[in-house]
Amino acid sequence: MKLKRFLLRYYPPGIILEYDKGGQLRTKSIDLLDLTPECVSYELLAEIRRSEPLITDSRADQVKQLIVRLQQKQRQQDHHRFCFMKELKAHILPLTNVAFDKSGSRFITGSYDRTCRVWDTASGRELHTLEGHRNVVYAITFNNPYGDKIATGSFDKTCKLWCAETGKCFHTFRGHMAEIVCLAFNPQSTLVATGSMDATAKLWDVETGDEVATLTGHTAEVLSLCFNTVGNQLVTGSFDHTVAIWDHLSILHTGVRVHTLTGHRGEISNVQFNWDCSLIVTGSMDKTCKLWETGSGKCVATLVGHKEEVLDVCFDLSGQLIATASADGTARVFSANTHQCLMTLEGHDGEISKICFSPQGSRVLTASSDKTARLWDVQSGVCLQVLEGHTDEIFSCVFNYEGDTIITGSKDNTCRVWY
Repeated sequence: MKLKRFLLRYYPPGIILEYDKGGQLRTKSIDLLDLTPECVSYELLAEIRRSEPLITDSRADQVKQLIVRLQQKQRQQDHHRFCFMKELKAHILPLTNVAFDKSGSRFITGSYDRTCRVWDTASGRELHTLEGHRNVVYAITFNNPYGDKIATGSFDKTCKLWCAETGKCFHTFRGHMAEIVCLAFNPQSTLVATGSMDATAKLWDVETGDEVATLTGHTAEVLSLCFNTVGNQLVTGSFDHTVAIWDHLSILHTGVRVHTLTGHRGEISNVQFNWDCSLIVTGSMDKTCKLWETGSGKCVATLVGHKEEVLDVCFDLSGQLIATASADGTARVFSANTHQCLMTLEGHDGEISKICFSPQGSRVLTASSDKTARLWDVQSGVCLQVLEGHTDEIFSCVFNYEGDTIITGSKDNTCRVWY
């Protein structure tokens, strides 16, 4: 094995090693999830070198400099105040979802008008209209970090794969018997997973367009799914109150159900792995979230406090914090380690359907039926900003990778860009 170069990853902090093995270029990552500005760089370097033989004496100083750069990035205070930049009259019917590419230079919107549109973030110019679906375009995503492909899932029971550069449709994935409501690329961008109201999830080959697996066993709609960061596992959440962990995806191009997570007494609204894939968080209509060990499938905590359904849940990128959004109009921030509620975020006048952390993990963004989005400080729980202007409920909000741009998508047929 021969080390070629290092790549820096700011969120979450880490160093990617690009190396040659048998004539093939490969990568592996050194995750520094516990890095703080106070860490002693040479001690951390020694720890890394003990476990990573690719980092030889000649490369040690380079790695130390990368650690220092990551710490410098962490020291940059996140005092950014967002200003409304533009409103895009994006669609002739309400939006369903918005998503950024990795660079943040482009974003996509899905809509009840049966299209997905690709936008230039800086200018607000429409780059492409992705047409061909025969019903609502509900689930949309880029194949980040590459950003050269887009997948769209529709109520017409199909998923389409598009070229992000030209707007050309590569494949139409047919096989589901009901609406597709969630989808995801694996990290290698070789597979697309789709979840459907037909109670199944399917895996599709990006290159050939072939269906490679049908994941069966749920007895009601599959509403949420997520790949782990390695790409060998998928987790699915269903209206049947259960969550399934599927393994061996990258090896067999099939899926083996290794755990069924039972314990929720209501439909599952969202599922997500933490960054190191050791934990899964689930939100449910039973007003709780649960935290599960990926390896054993065991429930390690039930996060309580909401008075109504939990509509969304997510980890921050380091996996230290969990944020929950509820129909009771509040959001909460929990510690993933102690399982304690650290903050209750109060101020919205309607249910909160979407929640996400900034890449830095210092801010939480919420979208509500009260027509506003709100930005909150994670440490204090203070509402820093109210993003106003939409004339109907907001049900999608997203940060770009740098955390300095926000898109909000609304039932009022528009999206708004905030810098």
